[in-house]
Amino acid sequence: MNVFGIGLPEMAVIAAVALLVFGPKRLPEFGRTLGKTLKGFQSASKEFEREINKAMAEPEPVADQDKALEASAETVVSPVVAPKSEPTSPSD
Repeated sequence: MNVFGIGLPEMAVIAAVALLVFGPKRLPEFGRTLGKTLKGFQSASKEFEREINKAMAEPEPVADQDKALEASAETVVSPVVAPKSEPTSPSD
């Protein structure tokens, strides 16, 4: 059994040290908390992977975006034209 590059003898030593440090009463509580934390990380990782796959699967509507940008540019950027005035002739 090899988990994260740690074999069975190393895991036994870690468990023995944890038993000495936390004691027999708090060790199950610590194990439960650690298990819940790891499960939360696992579910968050799966959700993140699902979102990435979903985003990569969606096609990008590049042509539609270009047309929309051109249309909005035409309506937003319109030149301001001053009204033409009638030429006046001097009346002396």
